[in-house]
Amino acid sequence: MTASLPLTSLTLPPINEILANTRVLALPMKVRFRGLEVRETALIQGPAGWGEFAPFTEYEPAEAAAWLASALEAAWLPYPDARRNSIPLNATVPAVDPQAVESVLARYCGEVREVKIKVAEAGLAFEESLAQDLNRVKAVGRVLPQARLKVDANGGWTEAQAVHALMELEDYDLLYAEQPTPGIESLARVREELRRRGNGVRIAADEAVRKADDPLTVARLGAADLLVIKAAPLGGVRRSLEIVRRAGLPVVVSSALESSVGIRTGAALAAALPELPFGCGLGTVSLFKQDVSAFPLVAVNGNLPLPTVEPDAGLLDQLLAPPDRQRWWHERIFACYRLLERESPS
Repeated sequence: MTASLPLTSLTLPPINEILANTRVLALPMKVRFRGLEVRETALIQGPAGWGEFAPFTEYEPAEAAAWLASALEAAWLPYPDARRNSIPLNATVPAVDPQAVESVLARYCGEVREVKIKVAEAGLAFEESLAQDLNRVKAVGRVLPQARLKVDANGGWTEAQAVHALMELEDYDLLYAEQPTPGIESLARVREELRRRGNGVRIAADEAVRKADDPLTVARLGAADLLVIKAAPLGGVRRSLEIVRRAGLPVVVSSALESSVGIRTGAALAAALPELPFGCGLGTVSLFKQDVSAFPLVAVNGNLPLPTVEPDAGLLDQLLAPPDRQRWWHERIFACYRLLERESPS
């Protein structure tokens, strides 16, 4: 975080008010995603609607505080003016066996124009992982031969592995490769080596933006061709828009496995951007067995509408997390709130 980009400009509501209007939920998944079969999340209701606080459980308060800033902004402030009425999306294929690809893609309604494929699954040797990655990408191409493809390694490759893997994937004419290696300097070196070998695949920065002390470093160093922006880890829609404005690079808006409430926040960011050159990664509601809304926010024919999302009271009761997990999330919110207090306007 930079001094010129404060984490929040919102005057914080009282913590007791926040906690009194928080619902901690456990959402079952249709397919394991990021190692999860149940996704825990906290929905917070405020005067402007609902916000979602869903940092993954391993994130410490210093990182998770931005997610709370985003949730509070969504619940207490109206979204910025929209420039479009719907958002083009990509489908997302987790790191499943190639045989499962068709069933995953069948969960998306209508036409799918772009597919983001997870690669570099943790816990496997590189050779084994790469073989599965290549077969998974091939399976997507077989099921959806007209769709444009992109891969996301979540920083799971070394520089040498990334270059090798992306050269192997060159024939698929990928739209881009998202965060092939961790860190900003390594992205720059991978991009340079690929160009030296005549591979022009675009490099997209995700973790190198949202986990960096300064989210603009990627743009300054020329380490990527585009940015993957997620509203929640960057502190909300308004702060994300300012980062995009300063970076001056093309942007893809993505999500972090959120319910329809969090997806609506991401969609608000995408709707407010001047340009959207690629499909956004806001289609993960399709991966839940049960969403918080009776009308889940999912794409039809590759486009996501922009309705108001109102969680269903019955579903909130049905999906309520156990008491010990509710306490854990309340304590987490309190710790993040204390960090936000240090810079919030009074």
